[in-house]
Amino acid sequence: MPKIEISLDDLRTLLRSSISYDELEERGILFVKGEIEGFSDDMLTVDIKDTNRPDLWSVEGIARELRGHYGVSEGLPKIKIESSGISMNVNKKVEKVRPKTVAAVVKGLTFDDEFIKQIIQLQEKIHMTYGRNRSECAIGVYDFDQLVPPINYTTVKPDGIKFVPLDFSEEMTPREILEKHPKGREYAHIIDKFDEYPLMIDSEENVLSIPPIINSVYTGKVSQETKNVFIEMTGNSLERLQVALNVLVAAFHDRGGTVQSVEVNYPRETVVTPDMTPREFSIDPEECRTLLGLDITDDEMTDLLKKARYDAKSVGGKIKVKYPAYRNDIMHSRDIIEDIAIAYDINKIEPDPPKISTIGHADKTEEFSDIVREVMTGLSFQEVLTFSLINKESLFTKMNMEEGEVCEIANPISTTWNSIRSWLLPSIMDFLCANLHVEYPQKVFEVGDVVVIDESQETATKTKKKLACAVSDPDAGYEDISSILDGLLRSLGIYYELKAKDHESFIEGRSAEIIAKGESVGIIGEIHPQVLNNWGIEKPVAAFEIDIDGIK
Repeated sequence: MPKIEISLDDLRTLLRSSISYDELEERGILFVKGEIEGFSDDMLTVDIKDTNRPDLWSVEGIARELRGHYGVSEGLPKIKIESSGISMNVNKKVEKVRPKTVAAVVKGLTFDDEFIKQIIQLQEKIHMTYGRNRSECAIGVYDFDQLVPPINYTTVKPDGIKFVPLDFSEEMTPREILEKHPKGREYAHIIDKFDEYPLMIDSEENVLSIPPIINSVYTGKVSQETKNVFIEMTGNSLERLQVALNVLVAAFHDRGGTVQSVEVNYPRETVVTPDMTPREFSIDPEECRTLLGLDITDDEMTDLLKKARYDAKSVGGKIKVKYPAYRNDIMHSRDIIEDIAIAYDINKIEPDPPKISTIGHADKTEEFSDIVREVMTGLSFQEVLTFSLINKESLFTKMNMEEGEVCEIANPISTTWNSIRSWLLPSIMDFLCANLHVEYPQKVFEVGDVVVIDESQETATKTKKKLACAVSDPDAGYEDISSILDGLLRSLGIYYELKAKDHESFIEGRSAEIIAKGESVGIIGEIHPQVLNNWGIEKPVAAFEIDIDGIK
């Protein structure tokens, strides 16, 4: 969950209310699905529980939401967009590298330390979560007065240009930035596979940035002297970028800025951003009353929605709503009904005990699985969660095995997800393949369900709970993974033995069958070099997979 730091005094200023800390902790912060985890020297540490609301990941967004709940400013926030008269030209070359971009200009800003901190924090939270660690959304904020429009978004050869990146004093090529700059090393994997790298540059060839890596010192350093800013975002989805841009410009608007649009000229179309046109939806008030168990009128619902920063009115037995363009979390009427419940104050809703005669209890396998997870975590392994859907190539071909019978999807949308996994190790290998840039050793495990063919069952299939564990490191070997298995099973009080057995996915003579309670419950060994090549994994991998149902 996004965790942010905000100043209580800054919040009060933006909220336009002298809300007390006690009121904020006990009630106010709940309106933004937050929890205060710490308070010291005016600074609040707030854990925002909603990962679908990036507009709440800053003090500006929290204040904007709370102004509705405390009656300062209800209904849809009004953000006027003027035309900046400038454009950004998108070169066709970016289509194969990082194809989408959006932009905006905000003028008349007054920066102070707290404002700068909040904008940097909001950028980083969007980068890490909504932007998938910059791969899907990377943000650049520049001193507009240092630029000479139009702005050009193009590509450049790794050694095709030099500029001074932020936090450095010497000119560097893009290749050197990826090799030497801390941000370059951290995010190089996003673009280093391409022959040319993305480049933001103005009409006088002043470099703005190498997206999504780093800004230049010349244009990309915002200070207290900055009055006007240019904002650009790059990624792969125009819709995702537009939402992120709307979130950021809304925060700048709340700080007194005047938002201006930019014409983004693609080779085949022109897009004007930001677009703050409200989105529309409708709900059935009777559904709302049924789901919440509240006897409230349609008018009361519209009043609550206005507190939650919607425009709402009752029309023909439905409640028509408009919600801000910086929100993309409204996908169902229940998303709006949830906001009604929050505005009503969920703590005021009296619980109604279910009228059933049975008593629930935890599933024994799940309880045992939790113990396994705790032990594996104690052995310094990180838990991963992968998809149950996979493909037969990953299950068999990449694992150096002959194709077998598995549960397949009748009409798959994608060949990537056309089968239900029958064992976990292919999912672990896929995870390691996707994280080649992460430091070693990599020690991961997963406890998850697999589905195997079993004609004796009514559905001709059987779901099993399994544990897979892997170590990837230049020195990883059988001894490393067998000691982990021993630590796990001894902690669980399970006697076992290992019996040499070859397996197509493991190196011959370096694998064994795991025997417990007189039954074969798994396999352990060093992954075969051919399997590593199939997955594009450069470091050795030692792994085991064990049937949890067989050892519980």
